Amino acid sequence: MSSSFRAPPIPSSDEIDLVALFQVIWKQKKLVLAATASAGLIAAIYAFLTPPQYEVSSVLRPAAINELDALNRSEIYTLPPGDALVRVGASLESYDTRLGFFRSNQKLFKAFEQPGRTLEQSFEEFNRNSIELILPDPKKANSLSAYIKLEMSYPKGVDGVAILNGFVDYAIATEREQISADLDVIVKNRLNELKGKLGAARSSYEIGKEAKIASLLESDNLRRAQLQDELKALRAQLKALRADRIAQLSEAIVIARSLGIKKPSTPSSLGDADRGSSSGLMRTEINNQQIPLYFMGVEALEAERSALAQRKSDDFTDGRITQIAKELQLLQSNREIEVLSRRENEDIFLGGVESLRAEEARLSRLNVDMSRLKLVTIDKRALEPLGPLKPKKALIIATGLLLGLLAGLAISLVLHGLKKTAGKLRDSNGVSSFPSTERQLLDLPSPRTPHDVIK
Repeated sequence: MSSSFRAPPIPSSDEIDLVALFQVIWKQKKLVLAATASAGLIAAIYAFLTPPQYEVSSVLRPAAINELDALNRSEIYTLPPGDALVRVGASLESYDTRLGFFRSNQKLFKAFEQPGRTLEQSFEEFNRNSIELILPDPKKANSLSAYIKLEMSYPKGVDGVAILNGFVDYAIATEREQISADLDVIVKNRLNELKGKLGAARSSYEIGKEAKIASLLESDNLRRAQLQDELKALRAQLKALRADRIAQLSEAIVIARSLGIKKPSTPSSLGDADRGSSSGLMRTEINNQQIPLYFMGVEALEAERSALAQRKSDDFTDGRITQIAKELQLLQSNREIEVLSRRENEDIFLGGVESLRAEEARLSRLNVDMSRLKLVTIDKRALEPLGPLKPKKALIIATGLLLGLLAGLAISLVLHGLKKTAGKLRDSNGVSSFPSTERQLLDLPSPRTPHDVIK
């Protein structure tokens, strides 16, 4: 008995049979469900065991112009709202400001402290991973105004709202104190500068006053010396004139005695005396020539000479001496020098310092209330978040289930492919090359012997 066996032809189509594919997956549904459940479980464990992270944010914008008006009207410190926002932003980004806030509020940062770490090391971890400063993109022109956004992420158990709001207030207060200190230094420097200018003006006035007093004294001394020289010369002149007069009188006396003239007479009367004279005769003599001195007679000449010889001073003979004495008396005291020396409040006599005094008075009374100075507007303060930022449990679990499902489908398709490959080998060789364990895994039928085929 003989028979022949032919294996059915395998269709060679490149098209995917979705129904057959679904059937293959359905047969391996337990494997797919197991893979999906395993991945979902792992994702759920990760989602629930990962510590939650929360995030809060705060937004700062430029203050209104009137908020900085008191500072800008001081005319010594100009701070536009945009510059004030930049300064606060620089303070928020400053390492020193953050470290100062960290040290001042250590109770808020207990969760960041770890054994074996210094305070600065704990702060470094917080500063590097927790706070981020966000500025508007300069390439985008659609922003209505400048702003500064501060974001902070923190784990559960940390009061992030108090930390962020406190840090913003601390940075603003720090910058306000810095501006106040800068203002005080500028005012002190300006006052010192004004005092220096007033001191220079006062010194110039003192030098000018001393120069004027010295000039007046010098002028008085010069005038006094000139008057004294004039008086001395005038007295010498008068003395010489008196001596000359005495000499003239002595000579005239000698002539008068020789002529026998004792009484004052004239040349004509002297001639008539020789001829005899009539007692009833009166003569009148007209002569344009000066009568010699000896015609005054011995008696008159001796009387004048005696008087001149007994004279002790000739000052009364010249009115100029009296005038010189008057001027010397006036030069004994200079009233202008006395007035200049007796000035008590000399600052009122300083010239060209009115503007300096006005500026000094204004700066001395300058009082800018820095406690009310509003550098920026807090557009949004940090609020308690409604939920953690991460992990997103639902998304993680859904992602795990999806990945598990895809992994299960992939495994089932791989096993189906292996099964088909094994079937082709068995049909072509008549004996399966797979071991018994692999045939059981792939659900393959046992190989048929030639005896079974004949039957």
